[in-house]
Amino acid sequence: MNLSPVRAAALAFALTLPTLPAATFAQEQPAPPADVTKDADAAEKAKLRDPSEVYSDLNLFGEVFDRIRAEYVDQPDDKELIRAAIRGMLTSLDPHSDYLAPKDYADTQEDVSGQFGGLGIEVTMENDVLKVVSPIDDTPAAKAGILPNDFIVQINGADVQGMALDDAVAKMRGTVGSKVKLTVVREGQDKPLEFDLTRDIIAMRAVRMSMEGDVAVLRLSRFSEQAFVGIKKAIDDVYKERNGVAPKGIILDLRNNPGGLVDQAVFVADAFLKQGSVVLTRGRSEQESGRYDAKPDSLDAKIADVPLIVLINGGSASAAEIVAGALQDHKRATLIGTRSFGKGSVQSIISLGENGAMRLTTARYYTPNNRSIQAAGIQPDIVITENVPEEFKGRDEIIGEAALPGEIGGGTEEKATTGSSVYVPANKEDDTQLQYALKLINGEEQNAAYPPKSDQQTIAKVN
Repeated sequence: MNLSPVRAAALAFALTLPTLPAATFAQEQPAPPADVTKDADAAEKAKLRDPSEVYSDLNLFGEVFDRIRAEYVDQPDDKELIRAAIRGMLTSLDPHSDYLAPKDYADTQEDVSGQFGGLGIEVTMENDVLKVVSPIDDTPAAKAGILPNDFIVQINGADVQGMALDDAVAKMRGTVGSKVKLTVVREGQDKPLEFDLTRDIIAMRAVRMSMEGDVAVLRLSRFSEQAFVGIKKAIDDVYKERNGVAPKGIILDLRNNPGGLVDQAVFVADAFLKQGSVVLTRGRSEQESGRYDAKPDSLDAKIADVPLIVLINGGSASAAEIVAGALQDHKRATLIGTRSFGKGSVQSIISLGENGAMRLTTARYYTPNNRSIQAAGIQPDIVITENVPEEFKGRDEIIGEAALPGEIGGGTEEKATTGSSVYVPANKEDDTQLQYALKLINGEEQNAAYPPKSDQQTIAKVN
């Protein structure tokens, strides 16, 4: 597969959109859904606004800026005032657009490489408080016992309330070996919890492989630059360990995978597909709209006859949903677990030179069957819930994108209104979703949705 270099990096839940050669767009694209057309009409009306009105608003901004500089009780920093205004303008658009100061932009570039000094926590901002989406495997946060749905209220004694998301993340990152103290509020606990953590290199090892009998389990934790390389190496390792014999099946574990780079999502899906679209993107401009296709290669030929199951849950977001949606639509895999997060938008990170960068939502994406899962998520073919410990019951679920203030809408599926579990047992023997997948592949369980049928999609629920 030939894709041009990715034009920008991605943070948690952010997808970047590389520019493809013109040939990639040659195939006919499906007609946009009705709500996309309405958005286009609204945009067209916005163009008709008198330019003098726009300049008048800019004059208003200049007037306020001058009054602040002249009359605020303390001398403000002009540069920070302007950056704050830019950040406010971007964050008013949706939950994922933002301004990245130079240091934040540098941190973003570190995210792409998959290595940085930090704690290993995927977070989002909810009601001005930092909420944990999931700790990253084998990091200081995960080892210390920080859990999804925890609320970080203080970092080194400083209140998180009022901080921008990127500022809070910046405070948790730092020099490897340095200390940071987190104060966490956890539902069901009477008092806040204190965690004294030591920053470490967060080596974003994208893929972990294990064998469960004759079944290969590939755990993909996020879509960094190492995602496809990790998947390919893991599959090669499976065959090497089995002296060239194919596994009985493959389980691709995307649970609590927050996403990452869109090109890596395309590459990973292509590892299991020999042809057809992987994802469609539609933005206001032709540059942000396109179709990404799978191509036949030696890797997908190698595993073409190996059954595939994908595990998803409420923490599977963004690029993880692109892969799950593509494999589901092409009937290449059976999806097991609970509904995914529901982030169906694409963010481009646009460099502003020495002034940092802006992260801007530039497109919605659609699965091969023309589904926009924005604020809806992907429904698994077989719903399997985990046996949640009593102390976590009722607190293991998140609504996902649909609960974020200012989400952009435009989805083609019914918007999520209930929670989806993010709980995954540490002990694989207690992992109901994994164990059910293993039983399906080994023939110990039967379900109409496995293996997937090319002529229909069967939705089944297991109690």
